[in-house]
Amino acid sequence: MNIMKRFLAMMALTAVIVAVIPDRADAQCAMCSLTAENATQNGNSQGKGLNKGILFLLAIPYVATVGVGVLWYKKYRSKKTVDMDDDPIVLN
Repeated sequence: MNIMKRFLAMMALTAVIVAVIPDRADAQCAMCSLTAENATQNGNSQGKGLNKGILFLLAIPYVATVGVGVLWYKKYRSKKTVDMDDDPIVLN
């Protein structure tokens, strides 16, 4: 039952955080956002390149995390056995 209380508390905390965070956040400086907006309005591809670069930089940490997770899973979740009196015992 203690695990259920922790889970519900984490869900409530997540709901509060999502409700408090504003819908829109400007992460670019004023000059970068102006350049990107003007470039896309005038038909230039500089704004598109800027947006693709931002998405590329955003994706790298997620790809690295997934790679480390897969390696960890493969290494530590393999079957381990111990032979005692000619009978193998599976540890996990």
